Amino acid sequence: MPRSSTRIELYYWPTIQGRGEFVRLLLEEAGADYVDVARLPRAQGGMAAMMRFLEGEEPGTLPFAAPFVRIGDAVVSQTANILAFLAPRFGLVPDDEPSRAEANQIQLTIADAVAEAHDTHHPIAGSLYYEDQKKEAKRRAPSFVKERMPRYLGWLDDVLERNTASEGRWLVGRDLTHVDLSAFQLVEGLRYAFPNAMARLESKVPRLIALHDRVASRPRIAAYLASERRLPFNQDGIFRHYPELDAPGPRRTVRPRQRRRRARARRVASGTRRSRRR
Repeated sequence: MPRSSTRIELYYWPTIQGRGEFVRLLLEEAGADYVDVARLPRAQGGMAAMMRFLEGEEPGTLPFAAPFVRIGDAVVSQTANILAFLAPRFGLVPDDEPSRAEANQIQLTIADAVAEAHDTHHPIAGSLYYEDQKKEAKRRAPSFVKERMPRYLGWLDDVLERNTASEGRWLVGRDLTHVDLSAFQLVEGLRYAFPNAMARLESKVPRLIALHDRVASRPRIAAYLASERRLPFNQDGIFRHYPELDAPGPRRTVRPRQRRRRARARRVASGTRRSRRR
């Protein structure tokens, strides 16, 4: 796999996976020499270094928001754009232009899915707390869980089926690309945010789940997932778990013997109450 000789600086919020995680997965799979600048102590960069870029105090392109990367004099922002910029450097996208366009198309669709997942818990404004828009979130989430999430994941499953070049193993071309890494992260995030809905849906997208497992087992990705560099999901990121926004959990099956025991317990309790009234 080709390697870049220039150290890559990644800038993203230090306490969450968020959109920065899609970039991290590419860098980890590539074995790239990179530094997560905002996670460093202030003396070595830290949040202050990231904010200097966002406030226009550094030369070069002005990022609208994190994540962004700096490689030499180049400053590149927007997740899908960063991945399209980095992937050719590490052989994580095919060489031909149509395949690269397809990869970017899939990446942008994944970005749409991520944005919709975020909007389930923040349907009004990102500046408000979840509690300030909980009512609206409970109205927004069901359509995502029942309609949009199956459509996005089903589409990815269909793309895999149509990719005969890899016999359905990868999304674009014959080998792993950055969009496979991003599809893995999408599944991971949805499993955290909507475990009940995903438990019902996964059997309907078997190729996508197999892709997820294939990515998770790659040596560099497996090592990263087991390391401290991989932050756990939390309630500050894009994917957040609020049980009231998820699909209902599976119903517990009560066996006949359990029913009889419960019926006897109710009769005993009823008889006890009557005896006390006497």
